[in-house]
Amino acid sequence: MPSVHDLVLIVCIGAGATAVMDGWLLVLQRLGVPVSNFALVGRWIGHMARGRFAHAAIGKAAAAPREHAIGWLTHYAVGIAFAGVLVAAQGAEWPRQPSLLPAVATGLATVVLPLFVMQPAMGSGFAASKTPAPLKNCLKSVANHAVFGVGLYLCAAVLVLVMR
Repeated sequence: MPSVHDLVLIVCIGAGATAVMDGWLLVLQRLGVPVSNFALVGRWIGHMARGRFAHAAIGKAAAAPREHAIGWLTHYAVGIAFAGVLVAAQGAEWPRQPSLLPAVATGLATVVLPLFVMQPAMGSGFAASKTPAPLKNCLKSVANHAVFGVGLYLCAAVLVLVMR
């Protein structure tokens, strides 16, 4: 059973890594690259509460109450959960002695969720196959999740320095 201290570290690492990814997405957006709309994630989650799990096109589905807030909350909760998976896989010492490879590998592994669960359920097909540029969209997802993995490492490394 992880200690409260370990849980706080996991929350900080996961939320921090998600914020690093969001910073990356903001840079891409400013460069004119289309990025994820987390309100649509909230819409998807909102429809799940009504028993609907898949959509032909989530953007055309009826808006869900508080979808924007739900989408962002889900985004950060999933980031924190993935940080927990990393610590569970690497052991409780990883946050105290973080290494880059497991963090990036975890980040890359997390791309499975959008490519093979979220995109199909939201109408984009497996690995964005129903979008105009599937390969480009898949590569963007992989890059975004690699950045999340780097964020896992950076946040853990910063916490080590702060806790000294």
